[in-house]
Amino acid sequence: MRFLNSLDLRQKLAAVLASVLLVGLAAAAISCGGGSNVMTTGMGTVVVTLSDPPSCAAPTAGAAAVPAGGTAAPAGTFSSVFVTIRSIQAHISAAADANSDGWQELAPQLVSAPVQVDLLHLPANGQCLLEQLGSTSLPAGDYQQIRLILVANAVPSGPVPSTNACSSLGNIFNCVVDTTGTHTLDLSSEANTGLKIPPGQVMGGPIHVAAGQSVDLNIDFNTCASIIKEGNGNFRLKPTLTAGVVSANTTGISGQIVDNVTSQPIAGAVVTLQFADMSGTDRIAMQELTDSNGHFGFCPLTLPVGAVPDVVVDAITSSGTAYDVTVVFNVTAGTNLGAVPLVAETPATAGASTGPGTIQGAITAINGTTGASIDATVSALQTVTVSSTSHTFTVPLFPTSNSSIQVNSGTSCATGSPAGAFCGSYTLVVPASNPNVGTISAGKVTFTAPASGDVLYTVEADATNPTSNAAICSPASQTTSKDSTNMPLKVTPGATTNAARIDFSGCS
Repeated sequence: MRFLNSLDLRQKLAAVLASVLLVGLAAAAISCGGGSNVMTTGMGTVVVTLSDPPSCAAPTAGAAAVPAGGTAAPAGTFSSVFVTIRSIQAHISAAADANSDGWQELAPQLVSAPVQVDLLHLPANGQCLLEQLGSTSLPAGDYQQIRLILVANAVPSGPVPSTNACSSLGNIFNCVVDTTGTHTLDLSSEANTGLKIPPGQVMGGPIHVAAGQSVDLNIDFNTCASIIKEGNGNFRLKPTLTAGVVSANTTGISGQIVDNVTSQPIAGAVVTLQFADMSGTDRIAMQELTDSNGHFGFCPLTLPVGAVPDVVVDAITSSGTAYDVTVVFNVTAGTNLGAVPLVAETPATAGASTGPGTIQGAITAINGTTGASIDATVSALQTVTVSSTSHTFTVPLFPTSNSSIQVNSGTSCATGSPAGAFCGSYTLVVPASNPNVGTISAGKVTFTAPASGDVLYTVEADATNPTSNAAICSPASQTTSKDSTNMPLKVTPGATTNAARIDFSGCS
């Protein structure tokens, strides 16, 4: 679905995806204010929906093959991802924990009739919504956080869905389907306490529900980033959730991705909406793939009030030719960008590769003198300068990237790693060219050709607890812009660059 890693979103913006989305609340008078706990008299109306943009959409019967740059599912192999939802709740306190009083049911129908949803299948006719999950009234107020509770994979102690696509596995209600069959999707303890969307992941601030009125809220569940394949071959749900009020501008942001030379559409291009975090770095908030005609459209559009995103795109063809990143700055809601050109990588010499570049690296984790088990999510960043101002953004990764990894005792450490540390390794497949930059003036987009010279990257890693998905280690986010020889991290078409090792310490 559309929004990305929960740590990224918590620390940086409310961003990332896939993009696979979850939830909406209906009730007029929308105001997104500060962080105080406010509950007023009266009741507001809530409508809860589930949506899923095609960020990891499963292939459809008879559809043209999706190019390598637009793999159809998280690992390129999934055809379905089933989760069973039994409760969606909201709280006015930012400090409320799983056991606090005051959680309000947003879709009470789910309590008696849980709903199982395939996150990789959109409905017909281009609709945005996968499922309407329910509606209710709740006390008016400013709701700071939301949580989603799933039916556990165990002998049921309560209601179960009327149909269960995971039933061949026994008392399993969350599963993935790939080319080898149906597999259990393991859950952490959060399945019982709730997959929380804390204040930092609620786009635009608290959800304001006014007395006698209604508000529409979309909860985003990024399927691409939410599933980890463990060392034993099992799959684990590492939820990456965000939420936001559905934009009143229902036209969203749309366009068509084309080759800048042939003007032919590019199917399977990765299109993202990004917002700058507190450090000024753009983080992926929404993500989807272009269709067979190169079209994209973010629907429904969930944006912070007054926010203006940047559109960042890249692609790779089925034959392996990579396109550079194209970034269009300051795209307002309701904009149709028209044809957005991508520039194919040009070999420096005749016969040289036009393929993507690869960044490989290692991550270690330690707590004192003992190795620590963590989940690590790794991103690739590029920087451009526009009108003397530097802009850093997140590069959409190509398939075969391994950016969500486990750091544990199961992976041996290379020579020179901290004594006693646990280790893991990542692979980022990225454009090996500088970005193509678009700016909007008087409603027209003007593009500047990619700059010549070295193609430089920064790698960022975020550490989370494998069971709770909470930030872990001190600091919990680190970057490197150096390679393993302490030179600038330069990427070359068709080649692999080894990044400097990232060492996490203080990991409880």
